[in-house]
Amino acid sequence: MHTLYGIKNCDTVKKARQWLDQNGIAYRFHDFRADGLTLAQLTDFTNRADWNALLNRSSASWRQLDAEQQRDLTLETAVALMLNTPTLIKRPVLDTGDKLIVGFKANHYQTELL
Repeated sequence: MHTLYGIKNCDTVKKARQWLDQNGIAYRFHDFRADGLTLAQLTDFTNRADWNALLNRSSASWRQLDAEQQRDLTLETAVALMLNTPTLIKRPVLDTGDKLIVGFKANHYQTELL
């Protein structure tokens, strides 16, 4: 079964959940806020997807960081930031078991899942 990671009040996560439901694709929802995020989970994400794609630089959480935190990021510093503030992760993240899909676009889900 797929796992969809995100936060329940995110509009993009809601669209992804609706698409999965409408297409009869079973999934478990993992809310970063309610269920948390471990270093092991985040390490798995960064091993399977580019950490630059995972880090949402257009989020409100990113804009709240000071310039020093935003500058000269490495994998290690980005992981620390995302672990401390999971809303910095681009949402949703769909783990199909075989692949990790970051973000939601209906046509991309269509291609990858159907």
